[in-house]
Amino acid sequence: MIEVNNLVKRYGDHTAVDHLSFTVEKGKIYGFLGPNGAGKSTTMNMITGYIASTEGTVRIDGHDILEEPEEAKKCIGYLPEQPPLYFDMTVLEYMKFVADLKKIPKNKKANMIEEVMDMVKISDMRNRLIKNLSKGYRQRVGLAEAIMGYPEVIILDEPTVGLDPKQIIEIRTLIKNLKKKHTVILSSHILSEVSAVCDYVLIISHGKLVASDTPENLGKLAEGSNTLEMLIKGEKTQIQNALESVEGINSVKLEKDEKQNLWSATVSTEEQNDVREKVFYKMAEINCPIYEMKSKKVSLEEIFLELTAADKPISEKSVEADLAASEEKGASEDSASTGSEETAKSQKNDEGGEK
Repeated sequence: MIEVNNLVKRYGDHTAVDHLSFTVEKGKIYGFLGPNGAGKSTTMNMITGYIASTEGTVRIDGHDILEEPEEAKKCIGYLPEQPPLYFDMTVLEYMKFVADLKKIPKNKKANMIEEVMDMVKISDMRNRLIKNLSKGYRQRVGLAEAIMGYPEVIILDEPTVGLDPKQIIEIRTLIKNLKKKHTVILSSHILSEVSAVCDYVLIISHGKLVASDTPENLGKLAEGSNTLEMLIKGEKTQIQNALESVEGINSVKLEKDEKQNLWSATVSTEEQNDVREKVFYKMAEINCPIYEMKSKKVSLEEIFLELTAADKPISEKSVEADLAASEEKGASEDSASTGSEETAKSQKNDEGGEK
């Protein structure tokens, strides 16, 4: 459906996106995950044709986004982080305006507007001015704009930023429902959102793709993901020696569970090596019953931190450039000077004195 090949975007000496390549298939929700400043929004903007790439190509359903922009963009519905709404229009007026922009045939226009408004649950707000809507409803209107015309691909850039917990759950439910008829690309730095919604995850760090797989399979890429945790009854040395003799086990750690009078065993194994059956028979052989056995599940947070940490830039300057956009806002709002270490230290001392 979407083919991104060797995509590069440079701003002067700073490379925001660095030779990025991936493929998006039909009928799935893809999570585009990365820290602030990683190049997610830049990539989304290049995929949609909003900005041109320095190098590389983007093909949407076989159409190059730069060489055949009209044909390619017909396949895309895009919701930017800040929906481009006209606040002085009512919801219905705006939906009619969007339908006209997307050249929806007149005989289908009214029905499609009603269907889309029902889908995102804004029908009750049809006569309300957009400027009087809550942020959650404005996001819904933006989502309706992206869906209008039923494009094959829906691209959502940080769709739940700034929403309250109830609104976040509602928007996530809407996104899941889109999967029935559309392919969805969801750009986010919120790990729980990607884990809850997406079928497939692309992790980007410093403009490079560092991993791409299902949330479950990504666990296999993480260090320490192949771990067994058990509660075993018996004598410590006997259990330790037996576990260490099992082929495929790298390390064994035993701690006393005083409450249950059992040994808590943590076993690290070789990558993609399931030793549960071997461990079961080994413990049965020495008459040490296993009360509990479970594979440790690595969280998406742990995977994300490990993979993004592994892709460190060559110099500290590139780190600063990569994070500049997110840091500038915070720096400008800080009333105290942070221009030197001495100033920062004096501020801490002052705070300590006040306490």
